[in-house]
Amino acid sequence: MPWYDLPLEQLRAYRTATPEPDNLDAWWSERLQDAREQAKPVTITRHEPDLYGPAEVHDVEFSGANGDRIKAWYLRPANRETSAVCVKYIGYGGGRGAPAEHMLLPALGYAVLVMDTRGQGGRWTFGATGDGDGGGPENSQVMTRGILSPETYYFTRLITDAALAVDAAAELAGPDARIGVCGGSQGGGLSLAAAALHGDRIAVCQPDVPFLCDVQRAITLAPSTPYTEIPEFLAHNGHLADRALDTLRYVDCALLARRVTAPTLMTVSLMDPIVPPSTVFAAYNEITAAKGIAVHPYSGHEVPHSHSEAWIRHLREHLPA
Repeated sequence: MPWYDLPLEQLRAYRTATPEPDNLDAWWSERLQDAREQAKPVTITRHEPDLYGPAEVHDVEFSGANGDRIKAWYLRPANRETSAVCVKYIGYGGGRGAPAEHMLLPALGYAVLVMDTRGQGGRWTFGATGDGDGGGPENSQVMTRGILSPETYYFTRLITDAALAVDAAAELAGPDARIGVCGGSQGGGLSLAAAALHGDRIAVCQPDVPFLCDVQRAITLAPSTPYTEIPEFLAHNGHLADRALDTLRYVDCALLARRVTAPTLMTVSLMDPIVPPSTVFAAYNEITAAKGIAVHPYSGHEVPHSHSEAWIRHLREHLPA
């Protein structure tokens, strides 16, 4: 994939042109209040204790949007007390997968809550949560699901789940819990949203190549799915474009990023065909908290392994285990 977006010097100054809804804070406060009023207690069940040995693995359910039950894994180092917990969010099409996929953080001394993604988990790893009652994981395309209203939009539900996953992590880790949020692609966008909606409750935010940022630009620029789902839909439903674009403003993580107060380490790949680099910088440039961005000029939609130690170092600095 060639460099198809703005030059790096312009990316560092780029700002989104999408106007923020006047009622964005109040609107999200209402969504979260409604979900919390419908919430039932978190349930936790030990999973395969003989298999995972030095890590404790628990199968968790918590309440997300509309009171829907969301699956998660909760992993923590065995025989070691820790109040440092990371909430990890998954990329588009995936689910929580198997606990073995998430062993790095427990090996480093952290607890981790891995949120399943409602109505996904049928593409590159598996899930266990449907989008509402009676459903299950799907090999789904959800970019236009409910897009004609922010109240019914799929990503409103998913971001609500992400925010309430932080509530669940705090409950599981105890009254002194210190919480970080992390994830790649869709998971990176959810990290930004959760950090924005929880403010000072979040100690560190680590979104990699985040999706759901500067969405109105992304859908006109990204050459690959899943952003292309929206222009494909609007090509045949042009009379619905104004309503769809208005909905996208409520879940745009470049707009929500203005509310992030946690120290943030972000990554961007300049040959990324899925998340245009300018959309990542659109979110990064709105953050006023302490921040850094790792730029990978020759990478696509991935984070090079060479970034891993910088990621760990940043985590340890702002969220000691």
